[in-house]
Amino acid sequence: MRPSVRRPRPSPVPSPSAQLRRPTPYAWAAGTLLLLALPFYLDRFWLQAGLFAMAAAIGAIGINLLTGATGQLSMGHAFFLAVGAYGYCVLAGDSTTENGHDLVGLGLPSWLAAVLAVLLAGLAGGLFSPIAGRLSGAYLGIATLALIFIGQHVLFNARDLTGGFNGRAVEPLSLFGITFDDTETVIAAVPFQSAEKLWYVGLVALLACALFARGVLRGRPGRAMNAIRDHRIAAGVMGVPVARYRAAVFVLSSMYAGLAGVLLALVFQRTVPDYFGMILSLEYLAMIVIGGLGTVAGAVVGAAFVSLLPQLLTRYSDSLPLVSAPGTGGVSPGEASRYLYGAAVVVVVLFLPGGLVRIAAARRSRTSPGEEAA
Repeated sequence: MRPSVRRPRPSPVPSPSAQLRRPTPYAWAAGTLLLLALPFYLDRFWLQAGLFAMAAAIGAIGINLLTGATGQLSMGHAFFLAVGAYGYCVLAGDSTTENGHDLVGLGLPSWLAAVLAVLLAGLAGGLFSPIAGRLSGAYLGIATLALIFIGQHVLFNARDLTGGFNGRAVEPLSLFGITFDDTETVIAAVPFQSAEKLWYVGLVALLACALFARGVLRGRPGRAMNAIRDHRIAAGVMGVPVARYRAAVFVLSSMYAGLAGVLLALVFQRTVPDYFGMILSLEYLAMIVIGGLGTVAGAVVGAAFVSLLPQLLTRYSDSLPLVSAPGTGGVSPGEASRYLYGAAVVVVVLFLPGGLVRIAAARRSRTSPGEEAA
């Protein structure tokens, strides 16, 4: 009897759709090169819009770690953005007189002031973390809502630090001998001003924040956070220190907000108290709901949608029906954008519980019959 010879099984031939999805690293490389080249071709408006979206994405990643991954509702995210923005102004600025007020400034190197402002936001979150570790749901939301009222009171009345109603100017960032202000620096026959220079700072900051958050969510801390979100009592029985994790995530979320506030201050070149109000906190909640709760990509997509929409409506208000410039009658771009992303929140909650990012994930997960047979 002849011994049976086991023939090597032929490797499956990838289907055309699998071959299309294989060069993902090349797509990432092409996207990176495109983002790096945009300052050479876009005007100031689009670069500033992109910078606002980057700052919003950093803050949205932070609140998504807290609300989306851990299930802790926070209504005070704008407070920590204000801590980062005004902390940078005080730490980097010099003592001066502006609008009849004597402003206090420590005059630290701007890069050091940016780092300390982020740590200051984390410290503010740490002071509130004992409350965040013990409250959950609507109770934590109401408690953090108090931070907005406290912050607004301080911003309007601590004039020596904040400049009061008129705000205060922002010291430009200086790093590696480069000052990120409107002084022109010609590169490849293209004049680089503050928006062009800050574009790369925003890209690096967003990439670092996204990679760190992705590592947290995919590691052991992320699994513990999801367990706390899904069933707090079961997580505690399994040995997860619930209060400690809640407090730690609250501090981390505050630091993300502080970095977003620093970047916003550098882009605006002036901080005003009205911006850091309750509406800003609601916008951040809308970002993570629209984009997708508990994911880094969802925070980025939602932040781009919510932050870019009012700017696009303002840019093209003359060509859009029912939308007009503020003070000219009709619906202002800001109001129209709130109506639209409010409607988007309703649509996502009713029909797309996973957010916009789940649409792309569902398309990627669909395989052809040839792939399944293989």
